[in-house]
Amino acid sequence: MSEASVHAAGEQHLVHRTGWLRAAVLGANDGIISVSSLIVGVAAAPGATAGTVLLAGIAALVGGALSMAAGEYVSVSSQADTERADLAREAAELVRAPLAETRELAAIYEARGVDAGLARRVAEQMMAHDALGAHRRDELGLADDGGSDPLQAALFSAGAFASGAILPVLAALSPRGMVLYAVPGTALLLLAVLGALGARAGGAPIGRGAIRVVLLGALAMGVTALIGTLTGNIV
Repeated sequence: MSEASVHAAGEQHLVHRTGWLRAAVLGANDGIISVSSLIVGVAAAPGATAGTVLLAGIAALVGGALSMAAGEYVSVSSQADTERADLAREAAELVRAPLAETRELAAIYEARGVDAGLARRVAEQMMAHDALGAHRRDELGLADDGGSDPLQAALFSAGAFASGAILPVLAALSPRGMVLYAVPGTALLLLAVLGALGARAGGAPIGRGAIRVVLLGALAMGVTALIGTLTGNIV
């Protein structure tokens, strides 16, 4: 094998990380911001007790993680159902009209810049090797690995949320007068670290990734603190 072939075989791109990276960052960010905001909103109410604040944080962590898991499970299951239906339809078309499907595959390659004659030969070879696999990849745009497992995706999403939420909940154990400082401080520090790590893993500027998520988190906590203060005064 040539040196170029070895390099190509071992080449890795940042785009390959975007699937799991996006899910992990979104889950953890959601856990940090939503749970911290709820804790701060409750703690800002004048009549809130330490037990009430902590209970709100725990409830937000558990409810949020379960909600993320349920949403991810339903989403991935629905996507898998759609993909299976498309593949079944494509398999039937391959049996019913293989020549038309070959022309369709050749047209796809030609539209991507392949010469018409070469596109036809490639399509014929792909159809002979793995017709359904070729249409799965090139017509439907589906991965060969069959996509994500719904249960695995649900557990991963719940775990990402809980991992982001747990430290703000622990910060809520601070003395009552310190909660409004400990929880936002913990949350903003976590958001900065997470934003920087996500940006670094994705090849984006670290400073920009950290600043934007910190600003959004601060805004969310500021709004909920204001709501908690106003609501507590009214009640």
